[in-house]
Amino acid sequence: MPVGTKGSVKGLTPRDLRAAGAGVVLGNTYHLYLRPGADVVREAGGLHGFTGWNGPMLTDSGGYQVFSLAKTRRISEEGVEFASVYDGSSHSFTPELTTRVQEALGADVAMVLDECPPADAAREYHEASLRRTARWAARCKEAHSREDQALFGIVQGGLYPDLRRESLERTVELDFPGYAVGGLSVGESRGEMLHMLGLVTPELPGDRPRYFMGIGDPVGVLQVVALGVDMFDCVLPTRLARHGAALTNDGRINLKNARYRRDFVPLDPECSCETCADGYSRAYLSHLVRENELLADRLLTLHNVSFLGELCRKARRAILEGRYGKFAEDWMSRYRAG
Repeated sequence: MPVGTKGSVKGLTPRDLRAAGAGVVLGNTYHLYLRPGADVVREAGGLHGFTGWNGPMLTDSGGYQVFSLAKTRRISEEGVEFASVYDGSSHSFTPELTTRVQEALGADVAMVLDECPPADAAREYHEASLRRTARWAARCKEAHSREDQALFGIVQGGLYPDLRRESLERTVELDFPGYAVGGLSVGESRGEMLHMLGLVTPELPGDRPRYFMGIGDPVGVLQVVALGVDMFDCVLPTRLARHGAALTNDGRINLKNARYRRDFVPLDPECSCETCADGYSRAYLSHLVRENELLADRLLTLHNVSFLGELCRKARRAILEGRYGKFAEDWMSRYRAG
């Protein structure tokens, strides 16, 4: 799911996203609440009307941004008070408010308000946090009124297996139409992340979507799919593009590297995105990157988003044909070798 933090996947139009095969686009409640405001988006017909994207949309609760961006914040049972990253103004997020805001934004999927502690937080903090998150989730569900919008719960618990199980049980008891696994990919090792995920996903309802919050590197995507994840998002593909990097079947390449100045082949000869199909060479893209041309950001972003979309389609076909294990192993071996 490409991330459109402020109502836009950086550098791409809705037409670009459709061509790239995006299934769902994300919006960020924290940023859209502060600018332009949920009332403005509602008057425009919700995020679909405001942005021009007519496919499914998901909004997070804004909780992660509160805890990662706010230099000062105060957490209580009621919610969290924080200062705006834009102008320092004071705001308060409660489960009820974030639910109302997401209803006004009009996304197809909304998320409960949760707390995402850092991976190295003490066990006692994770324990108190997951229980507060569970109580907040119940309040979000009570406040949620849009029948045309699915509200997902979020499992927390850090790197403690027993706390993960407790959070899972408390969240599943609330009977949400979908579930996210949060609090991972926040500083722990990849092995720790996969271990925790492997404990959680088998216990989530098999008939509901499973959403891993915050992963977007190709190997990571294939690893979490193998553990039962259906949905995932990350700013990585767009951020890499803005730093001159591209994803290919033979590994990630950095176009700032001098070796690409006379490399006249496409980014990835096997890719059918506009950037590759229209014949833009690595040498030309390297030139655009080094000269800070805006076209570089767009072409590389379009490629990276399309590349991950195609990877997901290949993974889906392999699952349906009963050959996912071999597909993932072969693909990751080639990517890592490159």
